[in-house]
Amino acid sequence: MTGMTEETAYDRVRLAQWRAGEARMPGLSRRGLLRLTAAGGLALAAAGMAPGTASAAGPIVKPLPPELFDVYGTNAEMRWEAMRGQGYLTPVDRFFVRDHTSTPLLDAAAWRLKLFGSGLRGGPVEFTYQDLLALPSETMTAFVECAGNGRSFFAGQQGQQVSGTAWKLGAVGVARWRGVRLATVLARAGLSRDAVDVLPEGLDADYLAAGVNLGKVRRPLPVGKALQDVLLAYEMNGQPLPPDHGFPVRLVVPSWAGIASIKWLGRIEVSATPLVSPWNTQFYRLLGPDYPAEGTLVTEQVVKSAFELPWGATLTAGRQVLRGRSWSGHGRIRRVEVSTDGATWHPARPIGPALDRGWLRWEFPWRPRAAGTYTLRARATDVTGVSQPDVAPYNTQGYLFGAVVRHPVTVTG
Repeated sequence: MTGMTEETAYDRVRLAQWRAGEARMPGLSRRGLLRLTAAGGLALAAAGMAPGTASAAGPIVKPLPPELFDVYGTNAEMRWEAMRGQGYLTPVDRFFVRDHTSTPLLDAAAWRLKLFGSGLRGGPVEFTYQDLLALPSETMTAFVECAGNGRSFFAGQQGQQVSGTAWKLGAVGVARWRGVRLATVLARAGLSRDAVDVLPEGLDADYLAAGVNLGKVRRPLPVGKALQDVLLAYEMNGQPLPPDHGFPVRLVVPSWAGIASIKWLGRIEVSATPLVSPWNTQFYRLLGPDYPAEGTLVTEQVVKSAFELPWGATLTAGRQVLRGRSWSGHGRIRRVEVSTDGATWHPARPIGPALDRGWLRWEFPWRPRAAGTYTLRARATDVTGVSQPDVAPYNTQGYLFGAVVRHPVTVTG
């Protein structure tokens, strides 16, 4: 079995195998793939198309009050001021929603998880919801973040044209997930020593792109990562998963791009041969003048920081306590600095722990010198030593924006 656990190395190997005809793309015929390629293929981003923006509109089940969310069709972004005073976890009622099509309503009693493929020693195996509940459970606190979180700032700060949902910084949330390790389920299903990839697949509606039915949302993982820390989650913040967040069961794949954490999980192919899907060959790739023609796979999220303030907030004169949160796909946050004048930086005070898979809460006391307009900046550095830059590397899809965000506020006298 492969020992690959890092997404970048995995992509490099699988992309080469796909080009050489050594990797399969289950769920899409060669004719469909050729049609997709003729319509833009790997360069769909350059044509202004992104998963989630071309699908038919569908409902989000939970309420989306405007004080908590900005809504973009089938997607809903958390407003950061809604996190002020909320504690460490993101409450379910304000956790962002990213749907490729629409939220399905599934019956847990009728739900089945089917595992099949050449990477199992026996034939197909099915698990019921009750089967999973009876297995040893594990709890994990981790963030899930859309790969396009921060996309709007490519245009708003850097004057660069990108395609896709114009997220600000609210397409992220930290939850306490409870479920069963994927490793446990694979062992029960009879994982073969020859297995190299697993391909989780969702139960939401088929996704259409350029007139081609790409089937269910799915994205492969190497067996090494599947056995390392991936969770089949059935609880979120101590309650059964809500429909919008994957009920009855979803994947949580720590440190990998959010698209890997498939919601409404229904099938997992376990394969002894390499697998790819449109969601790691056509979509979720960094494209642009500084990338190879086939692009580079979107992998771990970059370092980010957000203030718990409305965009363009109005503050009263006098002493303020600015609060915010910082996080990174590379591990815990080591320090955060804040600038209120665009020239000098000062350390923010941590509030509570910085978790490897979560975020760091922080605060910064500030007394504005006078009424007027100000630009607030927060800059985090993670445990690997990576800090937020002033400018994010450009890609046409607007993925992985990690530059320091310039947050405007007005102070009244």
